Amino acid sequence: MSPQTALADAEIRYEPHWLAAVDADRLFATLRDTIAWERHRVVLFGRAMDAPRLSCWIGDSDAVYTYSRTRHLPHPWPDALQALRERLCEESGTDFNGVLANLYRDGNDSMGWHADDEPELGARPLIASLSLGATRRFTMRRRDTSAGNPAPAHRIAIELSHGSLLWMGGDTQQHYRHALPKTARVVGMRINLTFRKLEAAPTIPTPSGRGSGRG
Repeated sequence: MSPQTALADAEIRYEPHWLAAVDADRLFATLRDTIAWERHRVVLFGRAMDAPRLSCWIGDSDAVYTYSRTRHLPHPWPDALQALRERLCEESGTDFNGVLANLYRDGNDSMGWHADDEPELGARPLIASLSLGATRRFTMRRRDTSAGNPAPAHRIAIELSHGSLLWMGGDTQQHYRHALPKTARVVGMRINLTFRKLEAAPTIPTPSGRGSGRG
């Protein structure tokens, strides 16, 4: 896949070797063993349940993030993510103040269809998504098409590899949802880091009719 991926009404770019293999190996091992992984509760079709993955919201002290009717206070930035954050801010010109870390333990862990469109992210958020560990398939489809068979120009699948970075910006979240489906293949652990900039901390949880979590 080319660095700039064509998708109607979306701005996405995939960099398969953004981190060198040795750096990606080191970061994966450190985060796997040191992050305070939690089982977040999410609301799906009006019913609260455990998310099918482990997560941790990390950020500046005022970066309070609300999704799926739950208000998340940030864990402090670990040393292992400071240099990474600085590099992403420099490359993008965006002052990322939070990152959602997700741990997918095997192929049964997943992420359902959603868009990163919470009000505190702003109208046209830039999301920097770093993948570590096992390669998993990331899918996108246009929001105004059916789940069964969107037109080829309105869907995409990317195999997110170890050390790769996916940028999503512009109107992407307005027009598209994305997911990380389960897989029957035998796969190892995967860590995903989605860096975000929260424009304002919410004072109360924002109800949502859907929600499968984020990442």
